[in-house]
Amino acid sequence: MRIVAGKGRTALLAVLAICGMTGLAFASVPLYRMFCQVTGLNGTTNRGSAAPGAVDAKVVVQFDANVAPNLPWRFGPERPADTVAVGARDMAFFKATNTSPREITGTATFNVTPAQAGKYFTKIECFCFTRQTLKPGETMRMPVIFFVDPAIRDDPDARDIETITLSYTFFDADAPDTRGRAAHEG
Repeated sequence: MRIVAGKGRTALLAVLAICGMTGLAFASVPLYRMFCQVTGLNGTTNRGSAAPGAVDAKVVVQFDANVAPNLPWRFGPERPADTVAVGARDMAFFKATNTSPREITGTATFNVTPAQAGKYFTKIECFCFTRQTLKPGETMRMPVIFFVDPAIRDDPDARDIETITLSYTFFDADAPDTRGRAAHEG
């Protein structure tokens, strides 16, 4: 009888451990994303509602666009770079074209380099906040509205940054997850 009770307790503990690890696995992605957004780790940007206003400083923002190999889209910025006033609201446009004969939904991940600029780069609106669906042959013009926080000039690790690169990669939203768990979504 004691052996059966011991095995039952062991089985119960094993089931509880499995349930706990499964819950932790599901929670790890949102927790990691939240951590990155708070700290700017790995070039993660912030979300905001309004720009604070321009200061007497400028920075060049370069735009980079990529498409996962399994996504038959053309995707790129309308302009490769823009010189923006720090603290001022700015807008850039990207274009995506579905080159396949079927409707496809894509999702974009993003980051900012250099990484220490990430916590000062704030998006007000972005196509990366939602999934984008394109019909066969359809082209969509997609805006991103952003600003660079003036606090960047007070950070000894970031104040000398003259160029920031905003990079996006589009993935097939319905394909198996090939991005890896550390990818940042908007």
